[in-house]
Amino acid sequence: MLPQDYIARNTIKDWSEQDRPREKLLQTGRKSLSDAELLAIVLGSGSNNESALSLAQRIMAAANNNLSSLSMVTYNDLLRFKGVGPAKAVNILAVLEIASRINNTELGDIVQISCSADIFKLMKKDFAELPVEEFWLLLLNTANRVIKKHRIAIGGVSGVVADIKVILKTALDYSASAIVVAHNHPSGNTVPSKQDIELTHRLKDAAKLMDITLLDHLIFCGGNYVSFADDGIL
Repeated sequence: MLPQDYIARNTIKDWSEQDRPREKLLQTGRKSLSDAELLAIVLGSGSNNESALSLAQRIMAAANNNLSSLSMVTYNDLLRFKGVGPAKAVNILAVLEIASRINNTELGDIVQISCSADIFKLMKKDFAELPVEEFWLLLLNTANRVIKKHRIAIGGVSGVVADIKVILKTALDYSASAIVVAHNHPSGNTVPSKQDIELTHRLKDAAKLMDITLLDHLIFCGGNYVSFADDGIL
């Protein structure tokens, strides 16, 4: 039995590395975990020489730390990673398929974007109660029907950096004809910053060169939102 003084001082730092993502989820909520930490929970364990978290980080790095890229892996791709056997590979593929089906069900509620209210309805769950800023992308076809929604970046309390090259590459990968971008302001301030406006204009110009239309940029603030298109900023 462990000494009482050890039990009393035991914190997340005292847990083994592969157990920390589970404890972090319980203590701070699932949205606080990184993609690698979530994957580590799916893996469950690592190997004698590597923790589940380290293994998850290697897998994510091979997918360019991009969940969309990870979603395209095959069973044989996963088996190439030392520490991933048939059971772990199947677990990962099953979780990816569940995520895909949830995403498709979600998109089925609004299949076509006609106004900013449609965007808000579609994405409000993604931004609900986030403690930090996140930047998301909606990909649409020629009829403004949603192909996919994709998280581009996670930032801090006061900002997030969105790379225009990453946004446009993702749009090209899915042959999108139009895009919508969105991010949140955890502070509750609904006023777009100078950086928000500059990014939007640069993205619009860059997308136009590739025959892609930027339809709108939304800022989510709690239960409210600001639309650049509605406000004439775009």
